[in-house]
Amino acid sequence: MTAIAYRSADVNGLNVFYREAGPSDARKLLLMHGYPSASHMFRDLIPMLADRFHVIAPDMPSFGQSAMPARDSFGYTFEAITDVIDGFTDKVGFDRYALYAFDYGAPVGFRLAVRRPERITAIISQNGNAYTEGLSDGWNPIRKYWREPTQANRDAIRTLVKPETTVWQYTHGVADPSAVSPDGYTLDNYYLARPGADEIQLDLFLDYASNVELYPAFQEFFRASQPPLLAIWGRNDPFFLPAGAEAFKRDVPAADVRLLDTGHFAIETHAAEIAAAIRGFLPA
Repeated sequence: MTAIAYRSADVNGLNVFYREAGPSDARKLLLMHGYPSASHMFRDLIPMLADRFHVIAPDMPSFGQSAMPARDSFGYTFEAITDVIDGFTDKVGFDRYALYAFDYGAPVGFRLAVRRPERITAIISQNGNAYTEGLSDGWNPIRKYWREPTQANRDAIRTLVKPETTVWQYTHGVADPSAVSPDGYTLDNYYLARPGADEIQLDLFLDYASNVELYPAFQEFFRASQPPLLAIWGRNDPFFLPAGAEAFKRDVPAADVRLLDTGHFAIETHAAEIAAAIRGFLPA
């Protein structure tokens, strides 16, 4: 089994932690994690792909082992995070790569694609949304915060950063919750418990509206570039509905859409199936 290396890169003075595995001359694959996780979510997937691909999985700023600058020194927006990851790809020499986008990794990854479409060789969306029909009613409290960013509405969604909500995100829609390792959500909750982390995440919930505003730009990239696209989703995701996966076909008719009988963190229960799908989808 190929070993995973644990590294850090300095991006304009900001430390970005990342996991790396696979031959340096192999096809490049960038794995982008989501909320409230970090690159550790790929702990099972990376070894299943590293014999064939050069895999890199960074932690976004304020997530995992990457730097968590104070809110008064770093504006926590998806655009600012994209700036960091864009610089990171330059640092690690990822000038042409396939993108695996999950949850928050989708708006960051799709921003990268819009900025530098020539870099994207393929897209794997694992519950990574780019269409309004993919947003469930579970977003309604957050939508209210977008419309009226009051302290009361901010406090109303504070439950989303609670430990029990993290566990629920991992286990909701899973046929057998005992199949979900506690390692992932326990580590996520450790990071969420750091002083100030909750306020950073609430800032990002507010800024998520900017991602929805960019959906037309993401869709135009899909139409113009027609990237090979695999959408492999947990069909029971309480946040991103299967309609969001099917919608990719509207802009990329050749998209391969597969729905798994699991929840939001499909990789926790179906890593082997996702790895097999990627190996069949991406030529070496």
